[in-house]
Amino acid sequence: MSFVADLESHLGVSLITDPDITSTYSKDQAPFALYSPAAAVLLARTTEEISKALAFCSERKIPVVTRGAGSGLSGGANADSNSLVISLEKMNQIIEIDPANQLARVQAGVVNLDLDTAVNRFGMAYLPDPASRDWSTLGGNVATNAGGMCCVKYGVTSHHVRALKVVLSSGEVIEVGKATKKFVTTLDLMHLFIGSEGTLGIVTEITVNIVPRPKSPATLIATFPNICQAAAASTELLKYRPSMLEIIDQTTLRAVEDWHPLGFEVAGSILLMQLDENFELGDAAVATCQSHGMIDGMFSTDASDAADLIRVRKLAYPALERLGATLLDDVALPVTKIAEFVGLVEQLAAKHDLTIGIFGHAGDGNMHPTIVHDHGDADGEKRAKLAFSEIVRIAQSLGGSASGEHGIGSIKRKLVTDEISHSVIEIQRGIKKLLDPSGILNPGKKLP
Repeated sequence: MSFVADLESHLGVSLITDPDITSTYSKDQAPFALYSPAAAVLLARTTEEISKALAFCSERKIPVVTRGAGSGLSGGANADSNSLVISLEKMNQIIEIDPANQLARVQAGVVNLDLDTAVNRFGMAYLPDPASRDWSTLGGNVATNAGGMCCVKYGVTSHHVRALKVVLSSGEVIEVGKATKKFVTTLDLMHLFIGSEGTLGIVTEITVNIVPRPKSPATLIATFPNICQAAAASTELLKYRPSMLEIIDQTTLRAVEDWHPLGFEVAGSILLMQLDENFELGDAAVATCQSHGMIDGMFSTDASDAADLIRVRKLAYPALERLGATLLDDVALPVTKIAEFVGLVEQLAAKHDLTIGIFGHAGDGNMHPTIVHDHGDADGEKRAKLAFSEIVRIAQSLGGSASGEHGIGSIKRKLVTDEISHSVIEIQRGIKKLLDPSGILNPGKKLP
């Protein structure tokens, strides 16, 4: 903590050093990612303040961890006792909304849903919708290239970002991308920072696309005897351009039924689909599900039905969480491999004597296996951690990836080497060294 007084003098502001408080700023939501209370926390208010702090820390090789709302699930915002945490929560201003040019410019601490609510006054929408959108920040969404349920149609965060203001580890402030919809003047450096999890620079301002608000969606819910039939139907349903396409396995359904009976006792799997255009395709979508052995289903264009019909998806994680301590995994798969993946994970659950429920985004193959073990059971926790890693390797063996939207953080660094080459790893390390020669930005995260 010897740097604290000097940094306070350098910045002209007070830092938070009470360990009871710094501890709350020193970790995200990943349950088994290591952390220690940071030496200090800076509640940054301007880009210039961050620039001065990074120049100071770079010169003294002080580790810096950037934090948004702490909604991450990979240990990507976890600090140690030598770190300075820079929190962007106070940088929460919507700087500009320009409906004519279909853009908004915001500080990195703006909450996702707050931006969407603000642009709604102009009949516009900000589409990326991570499950944590009620409290996750745009800066955090950029850092992890966050996804969500609408990604099947509208893509992830990177598809909606036009430009970034970034502070490099040296304190230099750069702007990458452009507010215009098209920009090929330079190398595409902007997308290098999106998904970099705070290891290459600190994003302080973001220019994003906003679009005319889609219609309230029509909703399809369909039950199937097993996950194989549901997954086969989901692949075919993609031709209708759904704005949401979710799948839930039997383990998760049973957990939901035990908590809130919704009438799915005989179902082996459920598909949920929404359309925000071409509602006339609903009957065809139901017929598609019937051709794959649907037990029961309905399609409703009544917007008031949507919340009731997708309620089972909203209850999926909380229902599993009621059963014990949970580890929520995140893998990405080819959509044609979902059923095979679920089958292999079911075998893994039996092998380790664990409950593993699976739900996720069938439209883009991003699955969320959720591992459950008894609270306070050290052996169960050990088996859960083993299963967590094995689930990732199963996904990789099927042509998938270690993470689709949660990020690598600190908990999956050793797992990414199974899917990327040594040459690619070295290129990444070279980029990191170029942009952060002192290695102060979020050390021990993202890069193997």
